[in-house]
Amino acid sequence: MQRRSTGWIGALTGISLAMLAVAQPGAEAAVTRSEYCSRLGLQLDGAIQTKAYPGANAGEIAEATALQDKANRFCAERKQAQGIRTFANALKLLGVTPVDLNQ
Repeated sequence: MQRRSTGWIGALTGISLAMLAVAQPGAEAAVTRSEYCSRLGLQLDGAIQTKAYPGANAGEIAEATALQDKANRFCAERKQAQGIRTFANALKLLGVTPVDLNQ
């Protein structure tokens, strides 16, 4: 009986390793919500800097900056989904498309 269970364990281990070896090359690490908050925050920083030129709509920039502060608080308080939505709204306000998670 002992030999049978050892054989099954060996077979299952071999199959599992083969499946992992096949799955690894195409697999990419998923972006966490915290990382997405960071990416959107950097994108918004860049968008605000780009829009902050003489003659730009100061009201939009001020509103986007207020939304950025709110989004940063959400992300810091582990409310990343709300932070991500707030960052996206600020970017859209400035006419910028938020980065895609899949890229």
